[in-house]
This record gives sequence, C-alpha cells and structure tokens, in this order.
Amino acid sequence: MIRLPQRAVPALLVFALSLGLSAPPALGPFVVSSAQAKEKATKPAKDAKSKKSDSKGGKSTAVGRFGDWDVFTTGGKSKTCYTLARPKDRAPAKLKRDDAYVFISARPGENVQNEVSVIMGFAMKDGSEPTAQIDGEAYELVAKGSNAWLKNAAKENEFVAALKKGAKLVVKASSTRGHTSTDTYSLSGISDALARMRKECQ
Repeated sequence: MIRLPQRAVPALLVFALSLGLSAPPALGPFVVSSAQAKEKATKPAKDAKSKKSDSKGGKSTAVGRFGDWDVFTTGGKSKTCYTLARPKDRAPAKLKRDDAYVFISARPGENVQNEVSVIMGFAMKDGSEPTAQIDGEAYELVAKGSNAWLKNAAKENEFVAALKKGAKLVVKASSTRGHTSTDTYSLSGISDALARMRKECQ
C-alpha cells in the first residue's frame, strides 16, 4: 500500500527547534493521517474562522532526551506523542538547506502507532525515489515537497523495529535543483525514546 501525501510539520516547528527551544509547537493539528489527507482533498477549503479554530492545538511538553532522541507530547483534542532526532552528518557539507528531522509519532485516539515522517530541509525532485537505509537495509520513501514518508505504510512497524536494532539511519534524496543530499542519523537512545513515547501515549 502506498501512503497518500500528508501535510507535515510546519516551518514554525523547524524554526523553533533550530533555535534550541525546550519544546516545539504542538504537532497535533499539523500531522495528518492518510485517511484525513484523502478526505481533505475532496472537501472545499475551510473559512478563516475554521482555520483559526484548528490552530489552537495543545501545547507541546518536552518529556526527556534519550541519547540522540528527544520525546515530546501534545494535548489538545487528540493527544500526540513523538520522538525526533536531527542528523549527525549532512553531505555535501557546503550544500545550503534548512534543518532536517526524523519523527516517529503515535496518536492513540486515531489508533496510530509508529508513524514515520522525514523533513529533508529542501524541496525534493518530483518523481525522485528517496531512500532510508538502516545499517545498509534500504526502505523506499515517497516525497511531497520537503517531506517524506515510507512508501509502504504497512512496513512502518518493521522499519521502527529495525531502527531499534540499528546503529545509524541514512536518508538520501535529490532536490529540485538536482543535488543529492545524504543525512546520517545516530540511533543511540532510540529504543528508550520509543518506550517512553509509548508510555506517554498508551
């Protein structure tokens, strides 16, 4: 099954994290499931009043840091728990791009666990085939703008299990300008981070 494009974490979250703030804004209103994305595509845009109401998500709370992974929770209408990391290495080093992150999130109210999202920090080339490799084992991603998800959503649990056993995650993608970017993430602490995330969102 191929995941439908989703609307990912807004630029505000990236900006807040790049400043080293203790907690990013709420993720709840901005992480949209495949079903929601499909539904939104068939409905007319909401008016300004509705959009303003939707923006009032719960406040994010920093739960803790585990190795190279941070854990946060948000309240609001639908509780969301997530763990995230930034790349330890980005190649080419001189290539200009925004910050990158990998997110793993859970939304118990929607029966969502282990949803994997990637922010590359640049617009990816249409039709490109970004990949995520865990200690050499490759998983296909699907790109939408600067965001990416596992191409086969049914493999998310398998992917997360591999992360827990692995040492590093390498994400490769091509930009609209033809540049290939490689981000390398440390997986140190991810098992404890995921355990805490699940505890917060049981």
